[in-house]
Amino acid sequence: MTKLHIFDMDGTLLKGSACLDLSRHMGQIEAVSALEERWGLGQVGHVEFYDLCLPLWEGMTDADVETVFEGTAWIEGIADVWADIAARGERSAVITLSPQFFADRLLRWGLGSAHGARVEAGVVPDPERVLTPEAKVGVALELMGRYGLSEADCVAYGDSSSDVPLFRLLPNTVSVNGTESVRAVAAVAYDGTDLREAYAAGRSLLARESADTCR
Repeated sequence: MTKLHIFDMDGTLLKGSACLDLSRHMGQIEAVSALEERWGLGQVGHVEFYDLCLPLWEGMTDADVETVFEGTAWIEGIADVWADIAARGERSAVITLSPQFFADRLLRWGLGSAHGARVEAGVVPDPERVLTPEAKVGVALELMGRYGLSEADCVAYGDSSSDVPLFRLLPNTVSVNGTESVRAVAAVAYDGTDLREAYAAGRSLLARESADTCR
């Protein structure tokens, strides 16, 4: 049976957030930093965040997004991890609250599937297309159903409170440079700059599950 490895993006695969990196490029870093701070405090909802943020990105082109993606500070070893997952016949996915148009670029590094907010710069967002932490669970369950997997066949990697609902669903979870809220519910915690090491911790959890099942 195959396995599924689910990765958060912001704070897990990259330092900071895609929205902040895009906003910095568009000269809107102060406004969007304030928005992210209010979102973190629960003063702004997920749809409202994009309602306020997307107009600030008016005029952003695909070339702008590409420039930001290439210049982002990514954790080391991402492509190596996804190559190993594919070589084993397993699945990989990124589920992020950040824009789909940014996460899709991870497919070129060998990612199996990307799932993010389906929004466009300068366009009023459709609430049904904006992900929430709870919606991450729904995406994960849909993927598990598609591949015929159980919770025990999955590993989730994340860093913050937006990953907590998914971490509560799955037994195999790795906090990657995580906040206190996600560390409290993670099976193991990793702090460092190399995804290959966090992935090794995830594989150890899968091996433990397999050993327990065989007893």
